[in-house]
Amino acid sequence: MPGPFACLAWSHSEARLLYVAEKSRPKPRPPSPWDVPGAARLVEEDEDEGGEQFVYHEDWGEALSTRSVPVLCVLDLASSSLSVLENIPEHLSPGQALWSPDDSGVVFVGWWHEPFRLGLRACSNRRSGIFHLDLASGCCELLSAECGAACSPRLSPDGQRLLYLEGTVGGPHRQCLRLRMLTWQTRQTVTVLEVVQEPTEAFAGIYTEELPLRCWAADSRRVVLSTPQRSRTDLLLVDTEAATVTNLTAESPEGCWELLTLQWDLLVATCSAPNRPPSLVVAVLPPAGQELPLCWVPVEDAPTVPGVTWKTLTVQPSCNGQSRTAHSTQTFEALLLSPPNSMAPHPLVVCPHGGPHAVFDARWRPSMAALCQLGFAMLLVNYRGSLGFGQASITSLLSRVGEQDVADTQVRGAGLGVLDGVLPRGSEVGVLICGCSTGAASSGAGAA
Repeated sequence: MPGPFACLAWSHSEARLLYVAEKSRPKPRPPSPWDVPGAARLVEEDEDEGGEQFVYHEDWGEALSTRSVPVLCVLDLASSSLSVLENIPEHLSPGQALWSPDDSGVVFVGWWHEPFRLGLRACSNRRSGIFHLDLASGCCELLSAECGAACSPRLSPDGQRLLYLEGTVGGPHRQCLRLRMLTWQTRQTVTVLEVVQEPTEAFAGIYTEELPLRCWAADSRRVVLSTPQRSRTDLLLVDTEAATVTNLTAESPEGCWELLTLQWDLLVATCSAPNRPPSLVVAVLPPAGQELPLCWVPVEDAPTVPGVTWKTLTVQPSCNGQSRTAHSTQTFEALLLSPPNSMAPHPLVVCPHGGPHAVFDARWRPSMAALCQLGFAMLLVNYRGSLGFGQASITSLLSRVGEQDVADTQVRGAGLGVLDGVLPRGSEVGVLICGCSTGAASSGAGAA
């Protein structure tokens, strides 16, 4: 089962496999041409076909329309038997499951069905919790907060610590998350990293909705994760005891780093930039306190696209004669991709992202690079309310969608028009604005 419920976990003994599947419903037998009208049928068939096939079953929404009631399944390789785990509360949909330290139980994320299921794919603010199911007693225990939005549990190599992400129920559909850690034996939970309201140069907050499956260092103390940091996606090393953050890739020319796995302190990652396809790189994680500089070794390198350059622009929005408020003083960023100078003057394509709470990070996008090679300059706008710029920026867009995002996208107006280096004042160069999802609405309003 794909999406937020997905999991496939070996037990520590490697004798059992844990996964999630959709609960099957009895299907009525379709009518056959040779059925005799009025003939007697089995009682089970009468019950199945008594109008139940037309009953609406609520699903989990966009991209999850075939997911309604997930169940956890265990495949026992020794006995070649398959079982569905019981004693999971009926008001929950389980997913993201893993085995407890001694294989005697299962840790999973449970999403509440109420008030409704729809929209989970794009809304990480739905009520959910981290649960532990004891397979012997059948006891199901809530490990996280009663009214939170928890996800992505990850057990340390020594089995003593459980790390997970937690957000607030309601509010923006995506938000800055806190990093929480539970001590397995005592069940005590601490906050390792809090929600960041205003970003600093060192740390802008956690915005990823999923930790890497293998994110713990061998010392069961440090964790590596990838998350947007303004208009970049960087690898962050978190010391769970000291509650400190080290950006491992902030000084790299590549704008997007994603951790694939961390095992025995061997880091495997991909890195890319708007003008460079993804490359596979590896590095050995040094001892604590000696992580920088990190020496990356390319395994599969990719050359940059000839002539295409990129840079990050920081914008201070104009007040437009209005009183300065908290959200009006927040800066935002845009990524500018430029074609070869020999193709000047460059028509400009402006792209606000969808969401609205999303981000254009400085990763490889083939369509954008292709347009640059055709002679177009590309401007990817991370308007106020984008991920990676602090929770205060995200909150500033509430009740201002269609206003704040549009203002920040207008290249000839009070938003990006201040960037004379992008579009010189009085320039007759053509400008095209385009987007998808919420970005399409912003584009339409901005072009009007």
